Amino acid sequence: MNLRFFYYFGHYLLFMKSMISRPEKTNIFFKRLSEEMYKIGIGSLPIIAITALFIGAVTTVQTAYQLVSGLIAKSVIGTIVSDSTMLELGPTISCLVLSGKVGAHIASEIGNMRISEQIDALDVMGINAAGYLALPKILAGLLMIPLLNIIAITLSIYGGYMAGELSGILTHDEFIAGARSTFKGFTMVFSTIKAFTFAFIITSVSSYQGYYTTGGALGVGESSTRAVVYSSVLVLFFDYILAEILL
Repeated sequence: MNLRFFYYFGHYLLFMKSMISRPEKTNIFFKRLSEEMYKIGIGSLPIIAITALFIGAVTTVQTAYQLVSGLIAKSVIGTIVSDSTMLELGPTISCLVLSGKVGAHIASEIGNMRISEQIDALDVMGINAAGYLALPKILAGLLMIPLLNIIAITLSIYGGYMAGELSGILTHDEFIAGARSTFKGFTMVFSTIKAFTFAFIITSVSSYQGYYTTGGALGVGESSTRAVVYSSVLVLFFDYILAEILL
């Protein structure tokens, strides 16, 4: 089991090295990068927006349900919603959603090219297939997923505020006062570090799984499944590691 882990980890590192061994022409690379940025960023915006709004709203309602004591100020709800969104709910939940949406798409797209022998054709033409296909996706993820994380945090806090306001749980001033009372700049820095880390995990693992797809159409489905599962597990694992190191 341990030997298999080191084999696949080494294979993964060699795949990462092959992406930068023969860079593509600048104009082709940036064209591919812009296409992938649009797919990952704009294409994922609706699901991130919906997820974030409801996460914030549910957090407000459930926090209010638990704070049944009249001795606790209602502004604490704003504090909990704001801090938990920036520290955990924004980057982690959003990236788990993206591991299913973006990860599966990357693995299936590259996997289909593998089984249809398009990757072999690129190799025959002297094109670095790994660099042409995977590197723009990874860099696009590193650029767009942290931005999606910021949008998710903003919408989640707004969703929590709207849930509190519309349901009469707490007022606008109480929510804002609670959110501001414990805000620290490092909280957003930590959230952004997590988003960058998770973005690299999702895009690189999914690209690796798709690039080495075997077994025809069935293999594409298996690669997509592995990409989502492995990415999600690694996101949760590094979520703990980063919290242990940086907090």
